[in-house]
Amino acid sequence: MQFLTKKANPVKSRSHCIIVGAYDDGSLSPSAALIDEASNGYLKKVIKRGDIEGKIGQSVVLHDVAGINAQRVMLVGLGNAETADGPKFIKLTEAVIAQLKRLPAKNALCCLLEVTAGNQDLGWKTRRLVEQFIGGTYRFVEMRGTPPEDKLVLDTVELQLGDKDSQKDVTRGIKEGAAVALGVTAAKDLGNMPSNICTPTYLAQQSQKLAKDYTSVTTQVLDEKQMEKLGMGSLLSVGHGSAEPSKLIVIQHKGGKAKEAPHVLVGKGITFDTGGISLKPAGTMYEMIYDMCGAASVFGAMKAVAEMKLPMNVIGVIAAAENMPSDRASRPGDIVKSMSGQTIEILNTDAEGRLVLCDALTYVEKFKPATVIDVATLTGACVVALGKHASAMYANDDALAADIDAAGIDSHDRVWRMPLWEDYQQQLASSSADMANIGGPAAGSITAACFLARFTKKYRWAHLDVAGTAFNGGMSTKAATGRPVTLLTQYLMDRAAG
Repeated sequence: MQFLTKKANPVKSRSHCIIVGAYDDGSLSPSAALIDEASNGYLKKVIKRGDIEGKIGQSVVLHDVAGINAQRVMLVGLGNAETADGPKFIKLTEAVIAQLKRLPAKNALCCLLEVTAGNQDLGWKTRRLVEQFIGGTYRFVEMRGTPPEDKLVLDTVELQLGDKDSQKDVTRGIKEGAAVALGVTAAKDLGNMPSNICTPTYLAQQSQKLAKDYTSVTTQVLDEKQMEKLGMGSLLSVGHGSAEPSKLIVIQHKGGKAKEAPHVLVGKGITFDTGGISLKPAGTMYEMIYDMCGAASVFGAMKAVAEMKLPMNVIGVIAAAENMPSDRASRPGDIVKSMSGQTIEILNTDAEGRLVLCDALTYVEKFKPATVIDVATLTGACVVALGKHASAMYANDDALAADIDAAGIDSHDRVWRMPLWEDYQQQLASSSADMANIGGPAAGSITAACFLARFTKKYRWAHLDVAGTAFNGGMSTKAATGRPVTLLTQYLMDRAAG
């Protein structure tokens, strides 16, 4: 999809569809007012007779409006101008996209940058419009033998400018929004790819391709022998039961000074999770293709960072393995030694994500990172606690937590900080090893984070449990969401901006 800018009277546009807004008090956005005037008050007549009340999410498509060159005018509800904010702006954008997908329009003129979105500036509105347009029209059809007929024909969106001075901000917003959307799309594609194709080796190959596509990126892939030499007994234990070899993938974006401390992202890449010997119930096991969505989001964020050419050093580390039952698989009661030297009693082989992450978190100490954020579909307990709206966040540094929270609010990819108190650590006690890999049924998401915290004491660290936000479930509705790519990229963009 191509995004352009336009500074002209929308009345004269020959677009297939012009998108303008109406508030819930009956007042019109500036472009809507121009169209209303040119059509002898037609838009106000439509509002007066009740076809649209101006509530957010409402929309009506008007055809062949008198005095207007465009084929259609979409009037979308803007809600209350006084209570307008970022989330509501995103909601109205979603309504526009849903309506556009039903229309045979190849191009559209969007006049929504002129509406209020609380304290959000023009650049922010542009980024979110672009992200939502691209994300809202995403479809995963790669695995279809016969791709379904695509009714969406929209290929060009023009963004109406208020004045010439806004050109720079809007142009920059388009580039940033398109880059972030490209990362989100990449994360969705990886997440939706079935596990018979998306293996640890496949993740490694895609990461190596990323290095070929961007000059700022280099990729290193550690195989099982190399990990064994490093003492990654915890990570390697997870893949013992699988014929697919585990991988540790290191993607580096070198956009800053050589000695500048990098920001590091670490992703859980369990390409399929049967639970191992602690076998999962069969009913929804098909959803476990999404157990690598943490890795997918790290990959997507690295792609967006490279596309934007952020002037900073960023490293993405993917701990990739497949958790399968076999005669070689780890057993409940096994004890393994992590790269840190700490030993772990595996009481449940289905608590495998923390086992691959802990060695990856120890490995990244070598980079002397400015910050480290790990991302993982780690616990069902997180879904019970927060549902699908917010990701759980844990952090050993208050300033880092505040920065991530701010990025989540800005990007509308929100987090909720959870406790990481020492009180919970006792639940991980083991009679035979330094720790157990589970802490019992109570506070499951918290004890998982407490486990990881034992391996992150040498740097500023945060953990995002995205089990409820990274994908949607259901046999016919399952799909990767691409979260939290927008959060991660916003966090990095904020750091790059100083």
